[in-house]
Amino acid sequence: MEAADYPGTPYRPRAEITTNTVATLRNAWTFSDGTLHGHEGAPLVADNTMYVVTPFPNDAYALDLTKPGAPVKWKYSPNPTPTAIGKACCDVVNRGAQLADGMLIYNTLDDHTVAVDAATGYEVWRTQVDNAETGGTTPMAPLVVNGNA
Repeated sequence: MEAADYPGTPYRPRAEITTNTVATLRNAWTFSDGTLHGHEGAPLVADNTMYVVTPFPNDAYALDLTKPGAPVKWKYSPNPTPTAIGKACCDVVNRGAQLADGMLIYNTLDDHTVAVDAATGYEVWRTQVDNAETGGTTPMAPLVVNGNA
């Protein structure tokens, strides 16, 4: 989950980062997804993989944290309809994803929730939750509870 727990604690405490060590933090690497819009969802890290979901076109990336420079393991492109761009109230952002049951689950701007196999990047399921043609957009992160999104 994007937060540390269901109540939404925004981080997980780390003993390694303290007021004494924070000044020594440095960039290890960077990653560009090629999009120019707002990134409002935090990356997720599990099993030496970092997952990033872009603003429209809502591509998902898995980055291998065991290798120098964290190369891309896979990229998933859901191909949302561009109609949603003109309907979005607050830019074409994506506010994050969730990891559950071996899947990366997130919403696309054009009102679909998708589940992608976290190991392979293949789509497991996809469902439409609203309709961009009638003005709906879905930039928010899904909430997964007991395996249900």
